[in-house]
Amino acid sequence: MVISITDDARRQIEEMMEDEPKNARLRFGVKGGGCSGLSYSLGFDYEVNEELDKIDEINGIPVVIFKQDIPIIENTVIDFKQNMMGGGFSINNPNAIVSCGCGSSFRAKDTEGTPEKC
Repeated sequence: MVISITDDARRQIEEMMEDEPKNARLRFGVKGGGCSGLSYSLGFDYEVNEELDKIDEINGIPVVIFKQDIPIIENTVIDFKQNMMGGGFSINNPNAIVSCGCGSSFRAKDTEGTPEKC
């Protein structure tokens, strides 16, 4: 399993999926940009390319991940935290060596470049 989804995150994702078409899958990955070079991408997708995507079911959630992102996000845990200001997903990526102060971007062991200031 490439990533893990906690029970709290699963409940939140299931609630969000109720408003999505039946073929919806959670797509998790990374994209270029942000203060530290990479940022996480988390959303729903309805089309899968078996050559480019890893398709899995994690904690009851159908998940799609671009195969090229696997080395950067392997062993990542997606959680959902609730607090007085609301709630949000938190991502714990053991491959992130630098994280931005704003918490929305990171640099992984296998990526190059110098982070810009947030």
